[in-house]
Amino acid sequence: MTIEERADIAANLKATGQCNCTQSVLKVFEDKIDIAPEELSKLSSGFAAGMGCMESTCGALIGAVMVAGMITDGKGTPRYSKNLVNKFNDKCGATICKDLKGITTGNVICECPDCVRNAVISLGEVIDSI
Repeated sequence: MTIEERADIAANLKATGQCNCTQSVLKVFEDKIDIAPEELSKLSSGFAAGMGCMESTCGALIGAVMVAGMITDGKGTPRYSKNLVNKFNDKCGATICKDLKGITTGNVICECPDCVRNAVISLGEVIDSI
């Protein structure tokens, strides 16, 4: 499956309410992660809405960083994560959920399904082996 196909599926999972942002990203990489899908869903359930209160890092970005750690077996992950955060920020305009959703400004910068899509695409740009 291409990274674009993964991104489309992940965005749809979020848009249809089947998963939160973090879960949507993790779900499309289940074939790359040696953890049972139901366990991944439980692990990532608390990262919804910027870790439950829209005051923190976007859940889609958190999911992509989690996947990077699994794919790289934890080797060099901070470097990959830094690049991933930068690419995501370039695509979405922010990395903080409340900013992306326009909670304090009323100006939505990037809708959740688009954040999910951009997180997956950014991950694909950072790690060529997916």
